[in-house]
Amino acid sequence: MIELHHFTFSPMQENTYLLINEKKECIIIDPGCYFENERKELLQYIQTEGLIVTRLLNTHCHLDHIFGNKLVSETYKVRPEIHPNEQTILDLSQQVGSMYNMPFPPSPMPGAYLTAGEIFDFGDNKIEILLVPGHSPGSVAFYCAAQKIIIGGDVLFRDSIGRTDLPGGDHETLLDSIRTQLFVLPDDVVVYPGHGPATTIGYEKQHNPFLN
Repeated sequence: MIELHHFTFSPMQENTYLLINEKKECIIIDPGCYFENERKELLQYIQTEGLIVTRLLNTHCHLDHIFGNKLVSETYKVRPEIHPNEQTILDLSQQVGSMYNMPFPPSPMPGAYLTAGEIFDFGDNKIEILLVPGHSPGSVAFYCAAQKIIIGGDVLFRDSIGRTDLPGGDHETLLDSIRTQLFVLPDDVVVYPGHGPATTIGYEKQHNPFLN
């Protein structure tokens, strides 16, 4: 069984996810901790639960999803893993932080690149990497078929979709990603997005105003 724990961090209300397996191994996805109390909360939870952090994965590299990359990298000796198409976004992140008046510790460079379609073992489960560009050029989602969950980043939200007006975004590409990569999954798959509440594939197929 994969246990999923999440925090909502920063003024942008970003969802940071921990995937925890039966061996207490932990994958951190999109650490968005910005303020000191948020950083402490993340580290304290991991310590209290006795978790062993094995990987740091980013669905994409917009600043609110990488605020905590440096902290996680240095604390647990793991480097971020991203899709290669996100490298440009990562390279621009400090500049964007200055633009938004939200300076943050620069993310380390990737330790590895993620490949679309790659499946990796996590304890007793397998997780598949889906490439879902449109919100950003190399957005990925992490899908566990056995548990019927997907960590989707800022691609699909409850009753909404990711914005496409940032550099590298494209509206038609995003819609195509959702239709061809996400809407082909079973209706009862739970989508855990980068912001806001969880939803399901079936609910969004029926109700999402951007996709009807």
